[in-house]
Amino acid sequence: MSPVLLFILGVVFVALGVAVSIALHEVGHLVPAKLFKVRVTKYMIGFGPTLWSRKKGETEYGFKALPLGGYVAMIGMYPPNKEDGGVRPSSTGMFQTLASEARSVAHEEVGPGDEGRVFYKLPVWKKIIIMLGGPAMNMLIGLVLLAILLMGFGVATATTTIADVSKCQVAAGKTVDPDSADCKPTPAAAAGLQPNDTVKTFDGKTVTSWDELTGWIRASAGREVPITVERNGSEVSTTVTPVLSSRPVVGADGRQEQDANGVLKYQEVGFLGIGAQSALVPQPASSVLPMAGENIKQISGVILNLPARVVGVAKAAFSEEPRDPNGPISVVGVGRVAGEVAAMEEVPLQARIGTLVGLLAGLNFALAIFNLVPLLPLDGGHVAGALYEGARRQVARLRGKPDPGAFDIAKLLPATYVVAALLMAMGALLIYADIVKPVNIFG
Repeated sequence: MSPVLLFILGVVFVALGVAVSIALHEVGHLVPAKLFKVRVTKYMIGFGPTLWSRKKGETEYGFKALPLGGYVAMIGMYPPNKEDGGVRPSSTGMFQTLASEARSVAHEEVGPGDEGRVFYKLPVWKKIIIMLGGPAMNMLIGLVLLAILLMGFGVATATTTIADVSKCQVAAGKTVDPDSADCKPTPAAAAGLQPNDTVKTFDGKTVTSWDELTGWIRASAGREVPITVERNGSEVSTTVTPVLSSRPVVGADGRQEQDANGVLKYQEVGFLGIGAQSALVPQPASSVLPMAGENIKQISGVILNLPARVVGVAKAAFSEEPRDPNGPISVVGVGRVAGEVAAMEEVPLQARIGTLVGLLAGLNFALAIFNLVPLLPLDGGHVAGALYEGARRQVARLRGKPDPGAFDIAKLLPATYVVAALLMAMGALLIYADIVKPVNIFG
């Protein structure tokens, strides 16, 4: 299959995955709303003109032209105008007009018998469940996909089989021509070790993992050590003498550590000059939640620093600065990454599919966490409004005051429009950056 076709298939795979994730996100809102007897008038995937719809019961289900999200329309999202029971008051104030018009629209479809089925009359805990349903659905999708990735496809794990043997000893940050007189053979090359050799014993001890072998090599600098490998079905024994070499100090996050002054850290350890082959190794079910926690922690860090990250993207997009591979990307960037992964014919098909599944899992975690940001129009903003309503009612109750009623979240619509405009601007910037300065996650 041609690389171009594979690229297209990768993009289509992720595009369909995103569409399904958005659809299920809205199902997360739809189901509890119907369970709590709120009248749901529309369930739509996308925005703009309607391409197709069908009404079932009291709800219209359909697809719209712009596949940039979705929504569930519930009657009575905002309380009616207090002035005259629902009639929009005359006002020249822009903010007052925005809020009043939103209330009017929210009550347009409230008919006889619907008075008890409006959203704003729900208890606080029901409002929170409805609004958290979407992010919870994305979390569930992310967990399921991550479980499929870890338990089904497995994780690339270093084996005890040698992938390559370095010919020359090279200091950190230096290069040496293998054919020049400056090339000093590595201990592995000098001992005759070869790619595809499987290390069986080292210093008389049975080797069970690459990490174990690496630790023994690093601790054996300057000492001649017996080693046994399996080559073409036969065991071959020889000796190696690891040399002292400066190697990067790598942290738990896989990055090279720095000291207080920002200088990269190195350590002197034993070096042999071999690299490991990797293989996909299925993980136990107990590994899913910890891995999900790591993903959520990393994504939360990106979102908490989103303004600074977006500024970084803008600088890279309009200058020669490189993009941060750990920074935010748009759906265009996600599609491009998916296409590149699918087109990597040198990588086994199973590994490529696993990577695409992992990409969708991470995307669902990101959708869930981003939607929990307590700003309207995000789900977290509605949850924050419900929590404020509950706190206000509790304070009134403790002070012996009348119930203040439902919090009129329509008053926050001006701020909502500002946030929505900023989100659209950020999306446009990320799409532009992903076109002119795409992220290079493969180094």
